[in-house]
Amino acid sequence: MSVRPTSAAFAFAVASGGIATYSVMDALMKGLSIESGAYSAVLWRSVVGVMLLGIVFVARRRPWPEPAALKLHLMRGATAGFSVLLFFWGLVRVPMAQGVALTFLAPLIALYFAAALLGERIRRAAILGSVVASLGVLAIAAGEVQAQASTAHVLGSIAIFAASIFYAYSLILLRQQAQVADPLEVALFTSIVLGGLLLVGAPWLASVPAVGQLPAIGASAVLGSISAMALAWAYGRAEAQVLAPVEYTAFVWAAILGYLVFDERVSIYTVIGTVLIISGCVLAVRGKAAPAPQTEAAA
Repeated sequence: MSVRPTSAAFAFAVASGGIATYSVMDALMKGLSIESGAYSAVLWRSVVGVMLLGIVFVARRRPWPEPAALKLHLMRGATAGFSVLLFFWGLVRVPMAQGVALTFLAPLIALYFAAALLGERIRRAAILGSVVASLGVLAIAAGEVQAQASTAHVLGSIAIFAASIFYAYSLILLRQQAQVADPLEVALFTSIVLGGLLLVGAPWLASVPAVGQLPAIGASAVLGSISAMALAWAYGRAEAQVLAPVEYTAFVWAAILGYLVFDERVSIYTVIGTVLIISGCVLAVRGKAAPAPQTEAAA
């Protein structure tokens, strides 16, 4: 089954909706992580997500993935697992806006992964963009020094920075997944792998969720599933470097939700750092991108 022609603008709009949905989930997951730890929060969200997506998958009588697709699902599930755990562990310790700002490095890092793994051409501006984005990270770090941030705050920032590297690689794997599987399959099997890996350590690291946490866990699973399918759909129809900048819209959502839900204020250092990081990424991806290659079996 071939992919229907889709404009890059429409794919970008769908990806933007996916990021907005994911941002709301981030707020719910931060609350759950504060209450019971990032491991338990991510585990139970994944389990519920597999149940919800699995019902739809079976109802639609979808076939079992081909070996090549299964390999990608396994790779991305493991990569996403490291990224998500590091991100939410760090997000408990830093404001949402600052945490999300650090993840903006992922699109820039993804350009280099795309060159190595997908054969996409790296423009000369990518080097300049890397320098500018690095200045943004230094600005955020300067804010922590000025505010005499606690050790936990600094460790949280480092964890999120590491998460952005794993996330960058997961974006490339998502691009590859979306070329051989439809959004439902991508979301379901990535969640199965992630949940399966977390279940291995559950007897020692996880806690049973309280009854009062169940609505937030269910809502997180629904929002996460919707976001995953939206992004998979978009990445199956546009080049990685076209969609990467959509990540920047998450900062606005993080700032709003952080203020409304956790009474977090955005520091001037975070704003300056975010502007520099985004500017660096824009410099790196500026110019007209080549159309995404289309393959059969993607939907």
